[in-house]
Amino acid sequence: MMQDVSGEKPTMWGDSMIGFGKFHFTYASGREGDWPLIAFAPRKDRLTVYLMDGFDHRAALLGRLGKHSKGKSCLHIKRLDDVDTAVLRELVEASFTQMRLQQS
Repeated sequence: MMQDVSGEKPTMWGDSMIGFGKFHFTYASGREGDWPLIAFAPRKDRLTVYLMDGFDHRAALLGRLGKHSKGKSCLHIKRLDDVDTAVLRELVEASFTQMRLQQS
């Protein structure tokens, strides 16, 4: 799904995260780094989906997603059967598009 949405090839980030695309960031402290535009990591007890623009403005989609928990930019899903994958795709597309716009 993420490869289809992004048009990017998957890249390993660390030992367990698979990312698509890349953006460069700079903190107020001056520290800089690179991070994927969208990513996922299969964990022992869940699938973590990284949507870098966060969720504050995606309440309607999250309400339709199904069973999940979230952090600042991490979406935790116990089983894909617990969520509506069409809504998950909408979230991934929206986040990827927003992150690409921020790069421009």
